[in-house]
Amino acid sequence: MSEADRTRERLIETYRKKARHYDVTSRLYPAPGYPQRSQRLCVVRTLGLREGDTVVDIACGTGLNFPLIEEAIGPGGRIVGVDLTDAMLARAGDRVEANGWGNVSLVQADAAAFDFPADVDAILSTYALTQVPGCAQVIAHGAAALSAGGRWVVLDLKIPDRTPVWLSRLGVAVVPTSASLDEWVMRRPWETIRAAMQDELADPSWAELCFGTAFLAAGSAPKTVADHRGR
Repeated sequence: MSEADRTRERLIETYRKKARHYDVTSRLYPAPGYPQRSQRLCVVRTLGLREGDTVVDIACGTGLNFPLIEEAIGPGGRIVGVDLTDAMLARAGDRVEANGWGNVSLVQADAAAFDFPADVDAILSTYALTQVPGCAQVIAHGAAALSAGGRWVVLDLKIPDRTPVWLSRLGVAVVPTSASLDEWVMRRPWETIRAAMQDELADPSWAELCFGTAFLAAGSAPKTVADHRGR
């Protein structure tokens, strides 16, 4: 088994164990008591969604973003929820069924290998993409699938700049990593995501949240060829 396959299996096993209580434990991100719903709402607003839009939620988990997206796109829109773990998607399916949403498709897939549908209006990922070893590849594939002017937004965890390693390990102890916590800290995937957004998208933006323990990164697909060449 390759290292990539082993990482994938560790992720699946980790999130299978967490699926049942994920809606509760996810409230610990980025810090206990921090208003996570308002952060998710900020993501949806940053996407600039309109009625009828098609939205891909990468590593959608149990579908916590779905209600906010549905409110913005209406029944004429479409949500594609993608997750690696069957247990997470089962919980997401329960949420979809309970709300009677007929415009949600759930796909079990590795985010780095997911075949994005063409002309997507918006893509988001919340508190998940830093766990994907191929996060830059996910950004690139998504950017290529966006319709002109479509938006890509990532909300995730990071380590504050100039934080000692021992304190970093303590501060992100709740992170369900695919490898060791030390490896996650040393890999600094948030920097990879920031660079990929700058390389692949127009008008990239970056904002740090909760004293630098989280970030909101966003960018748009160029509206014209000229915009693409000049970004």
